[in-house]
Amino acid sequence: MPKASAHPARIGILLSGRGSNFLAIADSVASGKIPNAQIAVVLSNLADAPGLGAARQRGLNAIAIEANGRKRAEHDAAIIAALHAHNVDLVCLAGYMRLLSPGFIQAFPQRILNIHPSLLPAFPGLDAQTQAFEYGVQVSGCTVHFVDEQLDHGIIILQRFVPVLPTDNPHALAARILEQEHIAYSEAIARVLSGKYQIVGRRYLPRP
Repeated sequence: MPKASAHPARIGILLSGRGSNFLAIADSVASGKIPNAQIAVVLSNLADAPGLGAARQRGLNAIAIEANGRKRAEHDAAIIAALHAHNVDLVCLAGYMRLLSPGFIQAFPQRILNIHPSLLPAFPGLDAQTQAFEYGVQVSGCTVHFVDEQLDHGIIILQRFVPVLPTDNPHALAARILEQEHIAYSEAIARVLSGKYQIVGRRYLPRP
């Protein structure tokens, strides 16, 4: 796990779309809500991802590494090389729409975070907000977790709760969950970078 040091922790962001969670993370780094950290590089599998443009507007390193028909492991190797070239300590997936290969996970053990718009283990995979709405749950939310070899399965760092209102539809619920994602992700990153936790079984436990 990353350990707190005098040098700023270097965060690598992976995204495929507009990167609203990336922007929230960048704002939290700039404001000190994520202390002693910097965004080292923003990577995307899509050259036209709006998040890359947003990163460049902020003066950040922003690189597209497209798959171009390559196998997942081969494409991941190129991503890993770019992360290592920028001396990344922690990898944060921010709407990155590709599954990571086992080799990627092994390259950054317990150093890859993801956020998912449901209270895992409920409703993994795509369209989680619609899944939750159609199932009829009364409470949903978001989960920040370490990434492992299984989809939306890794150890949970924190969750934030969002009530499902009688007037909701999937779009309205997703919008309110996204607001909480922007808060939760930065909080989880700060917790992990502090190094003040331990993993016991599948439980993330803060320590003084």
